[in-house]
Amino acid sequence: MSERIVIAFGGNIMLRSGEDGSVEKQLEHVEEICEFIVAVIRERYSVVVTHGNGPQVGEIMLKDEIAKKRFPPMPMDICGAESQGMIGYMIQRYTVNQLKLEKQSYSMNFPVITVVTQTLVDACDPAFRHPTKPIGPYYTAQQARQLEKEKSWQMVRQQAGYRRLVPSPAPIDLVESLAIRTLFAEGWIIIAAGGGGVPVVERSDGTLHGVEGVVDKDNTAALLGNIVDAETLLILTGVDRVALNYDEPDEKKLDSMTVEEAKRYLGEGHFPEGSMGPKVAAAVKFIEGGGRRAIITSLGHGLVALKGEAGTTIVQ
Repeated sequence: MSERIVIAFGGNIMLRSGEDGSVEKQLEHVEEICEFIVAVIRERYSVVVTHGNGPQVGEIMLKDEIAKKRFPPMPMDICGAESQGMIGYMIQRYTVNQLKLEKQSYSMNFPVITVVTQTLVDACDPAFRHPTKPIGPYYTAQQARQLEKEKSWQMVRQQAGYRRLVPSPAPIDLVESLAIRTLFAEGWIIIAAGGGGVPVVERSDGTLHGVEGVVDKDNTAALLGNIVDAETLLILTGVDRVALNYDEPDEKKLDSMTVEEAKRYLGEGHFPEGSMGPKVAAAVKFIEGGGRRAIITSLGHGLVALKGEAGTTIVQ
C-alpha cells in the first residue's frame, strides 16, 4: 500500500504580494503546484491536497464591498465556499492535465475531485468571544468607527488601515469526512478543506449553520491528515526550514524536531502566532493524532524533503 500524504500550501503561493492577481498569473503558480503534486504521485504516494485562501477570499470580500450599492454582500461562509470552489477547480483541472501528459510515459490514471468542505466548530468556542483574525478590505478610521457602531464589528489598526477581526475557532471534525475517506480509499486524488473549511455549527435540531469566522488552515490540515490516516503531513510555506531566532544574528535552522522539542520551542516563543507558530502546532497535533511525520519546507524543496534531505521534519 502506498504511503498516504496530505500536501498543504498557503493561498499566497498562488496569489503573491506585488503581483496583479490576474487569473493568468495565478494559473502560472497553479501549474507549478500541480507539477509538484504529480511528481509526488509519481513517487507512489496517495495524495490529499489542502490549501489556504486568505488572499483569494480577501479579494472576493473586497469586490463585494465595492459593489455593495448594486449587489448585497455575501456572508463570510459563502465567500469561503466560493474560494474553495474557485481554487479547487484550478488545481483539479491542472492536475488532470498534468496527469494526462504524464500518462505518455507513466502508467498514471487517477481521478481528481474537489470536495467543498464544511468544518464543524463549537458554538461555545472561546474564540467567538475574542476575535483575533484580520480579514477583508482595509478601511479608514472613520469607516472603522462607523462599522463598529452599525455592525458591532471589532476592528484592528494595521499598517495599511483598519480591518475587521473575526473569530478563529478550533476545528472539531469535517462534515464531509466520510465522503473524503471513501473517495481516498478508492484511489481518488482529493482537494479538500480549502482555507480551513467553511466553519459551521450544529444546532440542537441537528441542522448546520455557517458562522462568521476563519478556521486556521494548518490546524484543519492536521485534522484532515488524521481523518484519512495519513502517515505524512507536508506543509509548504515560504521558507526552506524552520528556524530558532528567525532573522536574528544567532538564527539556527532546524533539520528535525521531536514533538517534545517543538512544544518547548512554541512555549519559549520561537515561532510567532502570525507565521510559523500555527504550522509547528499543526505538525504536533497531526503526530499526536496518529501521524508518523510532519515536514515543513518550501515548494521548491518539497520532493527532497520527503526523502529526508531538506526541510524540517517533526517526529514523535
